Amino acid sequence: MKILLDTCAFIWAINDPDKLTEPARTSLTAPDSIIFFSPITCAEIVCLTERKRITLDRHWKTWFDTFTKLNQWQSIPIDIPIIQDAFSLPSTFHADPVDRIITATARVRQLQLITADKKLIDYPFVDTIW
Repeated sequence: MKILLDTCAFIWAINDPDKLTEPARTSLTAPDSIIFFSPITCAEIVCLTERKRITLDRHWKTWFDTFTKLNQWQSIPIDIPIIQDAFSLPSTFHADPVDRIITATARVRQLQLITADKKLIDYPFVDTIW
């Protein structure tokens, strides 16, 4: 199973796994799962840290690099097809560019998206796990 982590799932998988649902935890630990993240997640974590909306146990860069390597999570580059899909998503979708890029990444690369974001879960054009 190929999985993309939304930013909230990325943070909780590391800092507070009990916030993840059982299906999300099971998907993350399944032996056949390959876990991906978007570089935009790193940017969002920086913003959350700088605004003091999350607290990390070390500098954000060290934290991010340590846990992506430890968990063997893979980055998916943000390329032109992802940007094009992000800004031409079918139906109504909210304006947050981070959510647009993450959603488009899951769609373009045919990944299941682990997210707690109700807007993404309810969006019928992306496959989510929660």
